[in-house]
Amino acid sequence: MATPLCDENKHVVVIAFPFGSHPLALLNQTIRLASAASNVTFSFISTAKSNQSLFSNQPNIPHNIKPYNVSDEVPEDHVPGTLPPVPVLVDLFLQASLEKLEQAIDLAVKSTDLRVTCIVSDTFVSAPSLSLSLKLNVPWVACWPSLSISVSPHFYTHLIRQKFSDSHEPDKSISLDFLPGLSHLRVEDLPHDVLLKPGEEHKETVFSKILASTGQLLPQARALVMFFYEELDPPVFVQDTKSKLKSLLYVGPPLSQSHTDIHGCLPWLDQHGSRSVAYLSFGTVVPVPHHELLQVSDALEASGLPFLWSLRDDQKSLLPDGFVERTSKRGKIVPWVPQTQVLAHESVGVLLTHCGSNSVIESMAKGVPMICRPFFGDHGMAARTVADLWKIGVKIEGGVFTKNGLIQSLNLVLVEEEGKKIRENALKMKKTMQIASGADGKAAQDFKTLVDIISCS
Repeated sequence: MATPLCDENKHVVVIAFPFGSHPLALLNQTIRLASAASNVTFSFISTAKSNQSLFSNQPNIPHNIKPYNVSDEVPEDHVPGTLPPVPVLVDLFLQASLEKLEQAIDLAVKSTDLRVTCIVSDTFVSAPSLSLSLKLNVPWVACWPSLSISVSPHFYTHLIRQKFSDSHEPDKSISLDFLPGLSHLRVEDLPHDVLLKPGEEHKETVFSKILASTGQLLPQARALVMFFYEELDPPVFVQDTKSKLKSLLYVGPPLSQSHTDIHGCLPWLDQHGSRSVAYLSFGTVVPVPHHELLQVSDALEASGLPFLWSLRDDQKSLLPDGFVERTSKRGKIVPWVPQTQVLAHESVGVLLTHCGSNSVIESMAKGVPMICRPFFGDHGMAARTVADLWKIGVKIEGGVFTKNGLIQSLNLVLVEEEGKKIRENALKMKKTMQIASGADGKAAQDFKTLVDIISCS
């Protein structure tokens, strides 16, 4: 892509939400932008811990991206290894983010000798990002790193809370057919924060308050950027979302590509037959509850299927005694895997996932069916969409892992004739994504528009 002529002396500040997979997705998208607009300077702001992890694991960072640190607000006297729970860490960060971000931006301006010309941020830091853009009189571009449909409840938070305000515990099976284009979703799929009813404001965290305000903030953005493909979303949802915004851009997912395989996953996969291996990965934010971990291990042992499990060492120590030894000939458990390469391997037949957006999109791109066990946030919406809209996977029966339920799901997706349609749909989805990501797809056009916005503002 040719670099626009108007990008001289442009300085884009990128503000990350330093939790989960969010900062990696935003950095990967920033790398795409920096490569396309090589004369634009990008200052990437996140916490020291996040930046250290991101930039040390990315060997080919363009010269025009520089990291700047902002405090995570963890008390200095905390005992090492005893950090507060993630929700507390999120609130600590968000409570002080505006002042700390201003300090980081001042440092970036002094270091580059360039005034800020545009702010790009994760939508989860919308409030301080919008405030900064207004103060600096520059455009703000918001990025939605989760599956695009999951933005809809945040435009309709007030309506959702009003609709269920008379019910102490709403029927979780009720369809959300009042959300344009999303009738396949149900009440149980909504993030917990969205369902708070009038009178329960005292239960809101800083994070949930910010999410509740998202629908009012995003219309003020120069553009909302989706890390997805418009061709895959329900047209009515797309039309409704566009009607609320100045601009809606689908630029495609910034898929990661790791070139290291320190635990030998790929050679191990080479030893197995086509579409025979179950790959398990449940993210890094919330561990699988111990009782479910035991059910998963029992199911894997009883099924006789080969499996590759990405499992942190602290969770591996909770597995049943002797499980690792008994399954060592057909199972491999490692703390980290090169996920995109693993999902692309011919032997992988199914992904067991929490339905984080990165994992879902990477699995879709490689044509791998999914068994979904959502945990929090947008996971429920993603799982329902995988199973009921795209029909490229199944949601675990009852919403939690049981030995028999998981065995049934594994057999369905990998073996049984009934699961053949799911397997076929997953391969069709792979082809659809390949077309959508091509030069003639909407993502290529929208990405060019985004480059023009940051280069010519």
